[in-house]
Order: sequence, then C-alpha cells, then structure tokens
Amino acid sequence: MTLEIITADSLSPFRHGFFTRRGGASSGVFQGLNCGPGSSDQSEIVSINRARVATAMGVAPDHLVTLHQVHSADVIPVSGPLTERPRADALVSATPGVALAVLTADCQPVLFADPDAGVVGAAHAGWRGALDGVLEATVDAMEALGAKRCAIRAVIGPSISQRTYEVGPELLEDFMADDAGNARFFANGEGDRYLFDLPGFGLHRLRQAGVGQCEWTRHCTYSDPERFFSYRRTTHAGEADYGRLISVIRI
Repeated sequence: MTLEIITADSLSPFRHGFFTRRGGASSGVFQGLNCGPGSSDQSEIVSINRARVATAMGVAPDHLVTLHQVHSADVIPVSGPLTERPRADALVSATPGVALAVLTADCQPVLFADPDAGVVGAAHAGWRGALDGVLEATVDAMEALGAKRCAIRAVIGPSISQRTYEVGPELLEDFMADDAGNARFFANGEGDRYLFDLPGFGLHRLRQAGVGQCEWTRHCTYSDPERFFSYRRTTHAGEADYGRLISVIRI
C-alpha cells in the first residue's frame, strides 16, 4: 500500500505532509506507518517506516529530524542532522534539505512556513504544550531565523476533535486559571465531564500570536482508526500500545 499524505495549499511551495498510518510495514496494533521509536514496535520496522517517510520528503533518513517529546514549550533550531533526539517539542530551520518532523497520536501536529524568509517549523502541541506556549515559542524561534510572524502560515494536522475529547473538571480549572475566556473551548459532557476543543484552542493561540494565516485540516484521529493512530482510542480499547503518526516539513 502506498503512503497517504495530507497536505495544505497554504504551506506550499515547501514539501510537507501529515502522514496517515497507511503504507507502513508495521503489524498488529501498530498496523501501518508507525514512526515512533518510543513505541514497543520492532525498532527495525520503525526504521523502515521512517525511511519511507524520508524518501517521500526527498531526504536521507538521517536528515529526517525528530525529538524526544516531553509536552514542553521548548524549541530546537536545526541546521543539520542531529546525533541525538533532544528533549523538546518543536523544531525550526532555515536550512535546505533538513526535514523537521513531530510525532503525534491525538495531540496537534502543527507545521509552520514563511515562504518569503525561507523558514519552517514543526511543533507537537498537546493541551499542556499549547497552554504553556509551545506554539508562540515556535513563532518566536522562527522570527529569530528571519521570519516575520505576519507572513507565517500555520496548519494543524490530524488531532483529536472536541466531540471525542472528554476531560475532567481539573483541566477546565487549569485553563480558566490561565484565562477565563478559555471557557469557550469547553462544552458540557456527561456528569462532571467536559468536551475540550484542542484544535480550536490551538487556532486561538496561533491567532493571538499574530501569525498571518492558520487552519486545521479537520481530521479527527480518534474517529478514523483506519487512517490514524489514537492514544485515547487505544486506551479505551485496552490495547497495550499505539502507533505514532508523523508530520513533516522541509525547505
């Protein structure tokens, strides 16, 4: 099966893609394109999957740069291949031939581009990272490389949608403590539960950061098991582990 790659016109002319799980070599609960070295999948199979992604992006496997993601607001500038995966949740670069990638399985993968300045970025933004400012930090880091925030385009890829993201009252309290206006991203669920709009919150933070254009591809990871891995769906199903989707952009 060939790879399935979701793209956005606003990120052109840069080569990029939000990869689905289709077209990979993994099997079992990881069936498809699992690109997570932190999963319990066979490491050689994950390497095969990542090599397929690198080929699709037109780079050598060692030029496909990923992180040890920790739900932080830390950003790493990249000018070439990295010998280790630093602990951070976003990457920026102005170097041709380096592909920036983040891994997700419900959290937001966000790809950034300033075509005029020739600067790109990629961020992993779950609720914690988004609340702590990883999206704004990525924009700041792109500016440090010569981008202008009014010229930056940002696209949120496949993420868990509000209708499937049930959370407890403590999460609402965290968001309300940051800004009372955040209440609009929560809808009433059953009992004391709420439904949280993660992509809506991500778009809000991007707009507040002053990016010139932002959008969500409107793909829900939880609701489409044939195309996307989902941590929450795996948890609800009682499965032992889950695959990781990869999202990539390069100059």
